[in-house]
Amino acid sequence: MGAFGALVVIAIAVAAGYYVYKGVTGGGEAPTCESTFTACMQICRRTSTEAPAAQACQEACKRDAEACKRQGR
Repeated sequence: MGAFGALVVIAIAVAAGYYVYKGVTGGGEAPTCESTFTACMQICRRTSTEAPAAQACQEACKRDAEACKRQGR
């Protein structure tokens, strides 16, 4: 097998690895309301240093989560 053959084998292995990774991590799936809410709350904790700002951010997350659940996602 020459250099070209080795490159083809490597490219196939990389492509297969990518699809295995996506399958294991759940990549490509639509986020659920709960996962979106959790991510929003984490952002609030990281970015808001003042209590009123953090509380406002968390309330916005709760409103968004309730709206998401009403839409039936």
